[in-house]
Amino acid sequence: MTLLYANDQRGEYPPSVYADTCTTLDPFPPLKGETRADVAVVGAGYTGLSAALHLARAGRDVVLVDAQRVGFGASGRNGGQIGSGQRQEVDWLERQYGRGTARRLWDLAEDAKALVRALAAESGVPIRDGVAHAARSSAEVRHSATMAAHLAAHYDYDKVQPLDRAAMAGLLGSDAYAGGDVDRGAGHVQPLALAIGMARLAILAGVRIHEGTHVHRIEHGTATGKTCVLCDTGRIVCDHAILAGNGYQGRLDARVAARVMPINNYIVATEPLGDRFPEILPQRTAAADTKFVVNYWRLDDDRRLIFGGGETVSYRFPRDIAALVRPHLLSVYPQLRDVAITHAWGGTLAITMNRMPHFARPAPNCLSAGGYSGHGVAMAAIAGRLMADAVAGQSDGFDAMAAIPKRPFPGGSMLRGPLLVAGMAWYGLRDRLGI
Repeated sequence: MTLLYANDQRGEYPPSVYADTCTTLDPFPPLKGETRADVAVVGAGYTGLSAALHLARAGRDVVLVDAQRVGFGASGRNGGQIGSGQRQEVDWLERQYGRGTARRLWDLAEDAKALVRALAAESGVPIRDGVAHAARSSAEVRHSATMAAHLAAHYDYDKVQPLDRAAMAGLLGSDAYAGGDVDRGAGHVQPLALAIGMARLAILAGVRIHEGTHVHRIEHGTATGKTCVLCDTGRIVCDHAILAGNGYQGRLDARVAARVMPINNYIVATEPLGDRFPEILPQRTAAADTKFVVNYWRLDDDRRLIFGGGETVSYRFPRDIAALVRPHLLSVYPQLRDVAITHAWGGTLAITMNRMPHFARPAPNCLSAGGYSGHGVAMAAIAGRLMADAVAGQSDGFDAMAAIPKRPFPGGSMLRGPLLVAGMAWYGLRDRLGI
């Protein structure tokens, strides 16, 4: 079974509030027969769209294919948060790789935020500033304050404001947390609107897009030979291939698949709150907490609360997603117990063992990036640009990310899922116990 079709109708967006409130593009025709291109890009999410756009603007002939729709996967379903830094905090990165590498990774992430803001502005998609990080314990509150000071002193970043319990309660409209911080340099966006906007830019740049085109295999060429991307309805003969399928990529490359694990995450949207509950996110910041299975939320422009929580590694989404997510929502906002949930949907993201994105060269003329581990709005966009740069021979940025070690998940293709289930159950228990 492929995750491309396990939970969704072919050629249709999920039943998300994003799809209901976004003007989508008319479907692009599937690829028919053979076509040729300088570069074939597999996957039309943020990574693939960014790669295709930057390649086309550099004068390359680009074909972008997706088995479903533009922005169908995690790019069009996520919580919309544009976070600072990497998925791992800078103190962890410093311990693992040293201050110099940690600073380079931070600067790359700042470039990623700037890129998303530029693409959104060019597409006419608004971004709201501010993401709060809600801590559950006094130790986590102290760590937030320490990291804010560390970022200001050593990373020239002074946009993180530590918050005590009262300040966090005022920012969120909830007394569920002990404090934390708010990052005024982070932001949030309607994620499907961003993907659609990037697709429009790519079309204007000359990218040829084919939806409903499932790539089954890639026959890699030599460093000077042609690569053949084999699809269900045709094939692309190209000089370079870019793999940008992330959690939906399957086993197009075995080494990538061993290091990138798809997991499912779930989101609900409430009815518009109107003038009710004015205490909830009065500054319109987004928020996320410090649980291992993280809760994350924000208000959209109609004052719907969009709230994500709960993860699974099974192929199938649960039958009642709202019932899965609602307890997480009510743990933060018990006052919303009688508010209707109008939308509930799931999506597939991808994680790595160390929660750092996985960049790789599966073959001399093939590049891959994914495994953003819940931090993909900004990092996916910059990954696409870095792969476009690498195709042009400017590979320093891509190579720096690819040099970060990524261990394969234990257990191989048969046992890694059950092992991850056991690990997530353990961390879920720790969340419930407040450890």
